Amino acid sequence: MELVIGRVAKSHGVRGEVVVEVRTDEPDERFAPGTVLRGRARGAAATTDFTVEAAREHSGRLLLRLSEVSDRASADALRGTLFVVDTAELPESSDPDEFYDHELEGMTVRYAEGHARAGEKIGTVREVLHSAAGELLSVRPVGTDRGEVLIPFVAVMVPRVSREERVIEVDPPDGLLSEP
Repeated sequence: MELVIGRVAKSHGVRGEVVVEVRTDEPDERFAPGTVLRGRARGAAATTDFTVEAAREHSGRLLLRLSEVSDRASADALRGTLFVVDTAELPESSDPDEFYDHELEGMTVRYAEGHARAGEKIGTVREVLHSAAGELLSVRPVGTDRGEVLIPFVAVMVPRVSREERVIEVDPPDGLLSEP
């Protein structure tokens, strides 16, 4: 399974730098000079390797210079390219409260112990959304084949996550989740 660590937003300047939207908690490690990135162009099945020549922050954005990209036209052609890593290559987290998105996706979400509806299944995590305000769990409600419930992935609302059981327990405030 592949995990997206960044996406090329656009080119920058005339020498072929690209602006990358970072989607990893470890950008200094993932985009360090000398690192080989696997990039998947929009709609492509295969990946292409790119070697990071230089990485720098500019106005709050990550700019990369890649060995294989030498001009603006080549950089423009990369717009939308996703940089990915194979989840099998990722180290296990030493922090029990840290999770990769792919670990949470597919987990069952239910009400936490102590909630009036304790143990009742809410749905299944479809994806983890990253926003400026923090992470949100996009949950497909039980018994439906579409729609979503968004649950902030914060400790006060998500008191327990079990990798072994593949279960996330939530204790949302009244009114956050609509009644089924």
